[in-house]
Amino acid sequence: MRRRRWRTTGNALVRVLLVWAVSTLTMLALAGILPDFRLRSDDRDSVTQIGLTAAWGAGAFGLLSALVWPVVVRALLLVPALVLGLLVFFLNGSLLLIALRLIPDGRGEAAPETAVVVAAVMSAVASATSTALAVRDDEAYRRRLYRLADRRRRRQGRGAAPRSGAPAPGLVVIQLDGVGYEVLRGACNSALMPTVAGWLEQGHRVMPWRTDWSSQTGASQLGILHGSTFDVPAFRWYEKETGEVMVCNRPTSAAELQRRAVERTGDGGLLTLDGASRGNLFSGGADQLALVLSVSARRGRANRSRAGYFAYFSDPANAVRTALSFVSDAVREIVQSLRARIRGDRPRVSRGGLYPLIRAFATVVERDVVVAAVIGDMLAGRAVVYADLVAYDEVAHHSGPRGRDTDQVLERLDRSLALIARVAEHAPRPYRIVLLSDHGQSPGETFLARYGLTLKDLVRAGCGLPVSRKAGRTRSGAEARAAVLAALHRPVEEDEEARPGPGSDPVVLASGNLALISFPDVPGRASRARIERTHPALLATLANHPGVGFLLVDGVVLGPDGAQARLDVPGEAEELLAGFGPSAAEAVRRADAFPHVADIMVNSAYDPDTGAVHAFEEQIGSHGGLGGEQGRPFLMWPAELSDPGAEPVGAEAVHGVLRRWLREADGPQVPVAPPAGTSAGEAAGTAGEPPPRAVPQNSRPDGHISGILPSEGSPARDETR
Repeated sequence: MRRRRWRTTGNALVRVLLVWAVSTLTMLALAGILPDFRLRSDDRDSVTQIGLTAAWGAGAFGLLSALVWPVVVRALLLVPALVLGLLVFFLNGSLLLIALRLIPDGRGEAAPETAVVVAAVMSAVASATSTALAVRDDEAYRRRLYRLADRRRRRQGRGAAPRSGAPAPGLVVIQLDGVGYEVLRGACNSALMPTVAGWLEQGHRVMPWRTDWSSQTGASQLGILHGSTFDVPAFRWYEKETGEVMVCNRPTSAAELQRRAVERTGDGGLLTLDGASRGNLFSGGADQLALVLSVSARRGRANRSRAGYFAYFSDPANAVRTALSFVSDAVREIVQSLRARIRGDRPRVSRGGLYPLIRAFATVVERDVVVAAVIGDMLAGRAVVYADLVAYDEVAHHSGPRGRDTDQVLERLDRSLALIARVAEHAPRPYRIVLLSDHGQSPGETFLARYGLTLKDLVRAGCGLPVSRKAGRTRSGAEARAAVLAALHRPVEEDEEARPGPGSDPVVLASGNLALISFPDVPGRASRARIERTHPALLATLANHPGVGFLLVDGVVLGPDGAQARLDVPGEAEELLAGFGPSAAEAVRRADAFPHVADIMVNSAYDPDTGAVHAFEEQIGSHGGLGGEQGRPFLMWPAELSDPGAEPVGAEAVHGVLRRWLREADGPQVPVAPPAGTSAGEAAGTAGEPPPRAVPQNSRPDGHISGILPSEGSPARDETR
């Protein structure tokens, strides 16, 4: 035992000396290259003196980085995340200037702007050297991971890692935002995602599932994490009783949607038992949060969502790598956009302005911080982790679901998954990695580009209202933009034109290829008769437009050429909506029962031969309604987990599957009461499993059994965080 301890100490000392030596050589090389950086006094020093000066400076810089940097980053945690990322270079340069001043006889000197460059290069080289040495020694790498896990457990009061016995497997769920079932299969077959392809060859299974009518992250992730998609008709909608526009990627709206879901289900969420939520719109009831939108609007100690930034940026080398990758990806987007413009690619949308920075945030910053947080969760031995990687979805909106741009994103996501899988091998408990997506993406030219006017213009024309001669654009509502604004502590607001003003002008809101039309001056849901009486030409104008697939008005589906079907008449809606998918009629019927369904719901036309839809936003890869691959995401799981059976329909069904997999890891659970109004047959489910929309089951460390509805007369428990 003593010999092993001496060997471990000796190996660690050797690695420190090697990193110090490489840092010294790096500093010497930079001093020879950069004119404003020197390591000698005014008198000509010998080579030995210069080498000792470099060694002194490299050692001082390394020590300052190890001791001072974490304290500085923690002190700056309240600074907006993107601003902190930019400060990384300047803080690192400041540490180097301090280190140079510690060199005796004033031999070290650098201009401030040069110090920033030297510090960045040295941090990256030192980190790469340290990582390479640890990877070469598998035992050293394993010990390093376990030490990190033990430190985090002690800091959080979780106790020591189990040293004997077999701990229960944990579950890591990674959401590849916007990656449809067909896109995933194609990426595996074409070797774009070798890690995922290898999992499929080794026993993982994959199947598609079907979204609700609102095929977007807000509805799907709320259903997956909190077990309810009720009354989420779209990505954005107008609520007449408050006069507010709800937007799924607005922090205040996300918090309210989470509260409503918790109140409806009587359960805190999928992650209430030792869970972590990373990069999501909703918390899932987790105690450990990072980049979670539903809590990002809160201020003070109750908001721990931004703590993930500290965990990542506390390592200056991480910060430098991410910052450099951020710049690289922003430049890559500018080049790709310019290339597409020169080639005359169609369809195409504007990719200028701040979009290159927004894309780089999604594909680099969000990815790096979320992956680092997931790795930390596994090293800490958490029972369940749910993380969302939004990179593909953001790029597909502007570049299309398939092509060189999105292929590169899929390749980088696969490398992140490989890193997560490798760390899982060294975690204190085994982990089962589940991949899924919340929706797919359907390609197609925008409604504006195809027909020369926005849907809002068409609605105003149908109502006999004046239409602007210059067609305006409807801004894309992609998730990454909201994440950037939340990181900057800025609220996510809608365009002024989307807010209802005085008078009776209709409110038109776009959600991909789904649009919602509401009349603010009509209390409650407007009947078809009232709409036809006040705006006789509107419904016919919309239903017969070639860019519109169908309308939902007051329980009736309207199609082109006078086609119509009542939802309460069996078979009528199924026949009219057959081209939009096998579960389209049921999805429309369910949305029709929502309290906040719009007066008129508009789904764009869909071409089954090409899979194309027409987004009412500025997106050439879109989702939010019915039609094509947007409604067919995927679910992928390891073979040791039970088969979901039939293809899940709706995000609530996926929630039920994940609940079952958690129970398989935890062992038998205490039975819970079914939701009010559930029949005995529905409560029993099939083969002992809960039905797709059953109240989820879980237990809390405080003895609360999640899933038990509050007693009559008592308020529902609010588990939002």
